Amino acid sequence: MTAPAPEQTISVIMPAYNAAHYLPLVLPPLLEALEAGLVTEVLVVDDRSTDDTSEKARAMGATVLVTDENGGPGKARNLAAEVAKGDILWLVDSDVIAWPEDPHLIRAAFTDPAVHAVFGSYDNTPAGQSLVSRYKNLTHRFHHQESDRDATTFWAGCGAIRRDVYLKLGGFDVETYRVPSIEDIEFGYRISDAGGRIRVIPDLLGKHLKVWTLRGAIHTDIFRRALPWSRLMISRGGIDNNLNTGIAERLRAGLAGLLFLALLGWLLGISGIFPALIFLAAAFGINWTYFKFLQRNGGTGFAIISLLLHQLYYVYSSAAFVWCLFEYHVLGVRDRLHVP
Repeated sequence: MTAPAPEQTISVIMPAYNAAHYLPLVLPPLLEALEAGLVTEVLVVDDRSTDDTSEKARAMGATVLVTDENGGPGKARNLAAEVAKGDILWLVDSDVIAWPEDPHLIRAAFTDPAVHAVFGSYDNTPAGQSLVSRYKNLTHRFHHQESDRDATTFWAGCGAIRRDVYLKLGGFDVETYRVPSIEDIEFGYRISDAGGRIRVIPDLLGKHLKVWTLRGAIHTDIFRRALPWSRLMISRGGIDNNLNTGIAERLRAGLAGLLFLALLGWLLGISGIFPALIFLAAAFGINWTYFKFLQRNGGTGFAIISLLLHQLYYVYSSAAFVWCLFEYHVLGVRDRLHVP
């Protein structure tokens, strides 16, 4: 009789920079999993913090590594991957509280040898209760919950990768992406290109602690997401039909652009308000599933304001993509993937 295969082991990797205030919230569930034997180790990688992140993590019971220089979460993860003992690397951001069920879900997903990586989503009760924080976190959850279960990209906020795959592919690209941006997305492309399967697990959840401001959200969306991701997709030959770059999302973005132009025409006295109202009604119609999701999680007023904010997101994200097309095809800038 054939003996059952040994259960795969999990190493938790948490990159941390000035995260001392988060550790009392994010480490206990992981350390409880360690004590229960659900994970093999909890590695906190201090990215040269100026606070007492290392001391606090060590005192709580985590194994602490320190980078040789401040190099961002990608470099911190790469350092930990080299010394990790587990078969699976579970990546958890220092502002994310993992759920107790997560190790079971991760281990179950990797019983399929074709699966090389998995990721989940935020839960529906983010810690940040400002309107912008709830809008950002719930929108992230919506896309991950509603997406196809097979993905071509990766999310490192609460995701896991086979350690041998991680090392074979060279980990995160910390030369191109020297600040946190889309290094996990790019890594996902490499996993997919190498023939690995990336699965989205809706029940693999984490609570996000980050508090967003409108200015911070727009800056991050444009300079750390839309511009580098657009450049990467264009260099790869086109847009993926996945998550928030799918065909349906592109149609919604196009409608948001028409709404913006109609509003601009009304404000400039070129046209009446009627076209803008038509496009606004159409925007609510085409985003109805998203609107109802927001309404269930925050009420009607929150859903209306968030949907309007999302039209703005579509406009500036689409503008960033158009600029990158112009940059690539007209200006001939074909090697600008670096994010300073």
